[in-house]
Amino acid sequence: MYKHKVSILGTGFIGLCSAACFAGKDIQVLASTHNEKKAKMINEGKAPFYEADLQEIMDDIKANKPELLQCLLDPVKAVLETDISMITQGTPMREDKSIDLGYIESTAREIGEALKQKDKYHLVVVRSTVVPGTTRNLVGKTITEVSGKVPGKDFGLCMQPEFLAEGRSIEDTLRPDRIVIGEIDKKSGVMLQEFYEYFYGDHLQNCPVLRMNLESAELVKYGNNCLLSTKISYANEFANFAELVPNVDVAQVMKGVGLDYRLNSRFLNAGVGFGGSCFHKDVNAIKAWSKSKGYTSRLLEAVLGINDDQAIHIVDMAEQLAGKLAGKKVTLLGLAFKPGTDDMREAASIRVVNELRKRGITNIIGYDPKANKTAEVEMGDKIKYAKSIEEALKDSECAILITEWDDFAALTPDDFKKHMRVPNLVDGRRIYDYEIFNKALPFRAIGRINLS
Repeated sequence: MYKHKVSILGTGFIGLCSAACFAGKDIQVLASTHNEKKAKMINEGKAPFYEADLQEIMDDIKANKPELLQCLLDPVKAVLETDISMITQGTPMREDKSIDLGYIESTAREIGEALKQKDKYHLVVVRSTVVPGTTRNLVGKTITEVSGKVPGKDFGLCMQPEFLAEGRSIEDTLRPDRIVIGEIDKKSGVMLQEFYEYFYGDHLQNCPVLRMNLESAELVKYGNNCLLSTKISYANEFANFAELVPNVDVAQVMKGVGLDYRLNSRFLNAGVGFGGSCFHKDVNAIKAWSKSKGYTSRLLEAVLGINDDQAIHIVDMAEQLAGKLAGKKVTLLGLAFKPGTDDMREAASIRVVNELRKRGITNIIGYDPKANKTAEVEMGDKIKYAKSIEEALKDSECAILITEWDDFAALTPDDFKKHMRVPNLVDGRRIYDYEIFNKALPFRAIGRINLS
């Protein structure tokens, strides 16, 4: 039989990518969801969302060892039949920007119901992003309340933050740069570390495993995402500086900054702002949490403010280039918040569309290689949806590059000239060679103006 049996409670990006990767390494996985359609798709070997390389792994599992990955509608059964349970439920943002822990609490209750029927020691691992104190005071106490079992004695309790970047979640799962384990006691941490020693094998020779208490591990995740968000807003602030004077190129500036040995160049790319399921939610959650404790974060307020203003800024750039856009056709190249995923949560395209419509611009057409369907769910009839780049550009008078898919990076100035009525192009991700495009057509790019 298989050495490890793991239940994954929650089948979003973190849960399903983890489940697929575990199953791919001969770990028996029982995933759990209350969504019948999603469970059916997973059991048929179909990924219910697009994430680079996920479907390929699921295809391999389905073809060779389908018993390794099953999805149940009964979380209690999933817990009862496994040794380790990982909570990978969503922690959405409430209207007041604070974290909603409703799914975490209900999952903890389901685990409690299972442990009430189980005498064998069981390890519970929180992998969802939760504010400090949640694992001990909500998850641990709820399980105890329902089951009568005591954490650290009858069951183990860990918090292991994930550091998966959407678009490369599979790569990050299989080859992480560190593993952080928050533990309620040594026994819990040892059991989780042994699991990962089996899963990762030799990779752990170059991948540090950090063991700490539960609350510190919870705050590591927020520290990570807040710093990455800060780097992006910092780069965008300097992009705005660069546009104040000729002869400055923010891409060159950030490259010079990023070569400092104390820093690195990742997440120092100026653009239309960050999006996705994590950064907005997590920055807002920790900001709201700290405010509830009596501390207001001026830094995080600024990070969010700069990011939100990028939508206004890029539409300003478009109108400076093409004139007033009301009555003109505007094309958005890319709708997902980043390449490699179809996720539309907090995507920059949403903020740009809202800003365009605020200015009376309604003839908007968008195209994304993977996210057209999810974009239509998110934005409805606010825009039209093209089936190809050519259709999106046809008769357009201004194109705005939103998402840096390879399909768009391969375009040349002639492609825009051929299909657009007036080939005005705004590069919101700095993927085009400035010198070539600026000479060939009316062109603007974040963080640079025409040389004097």
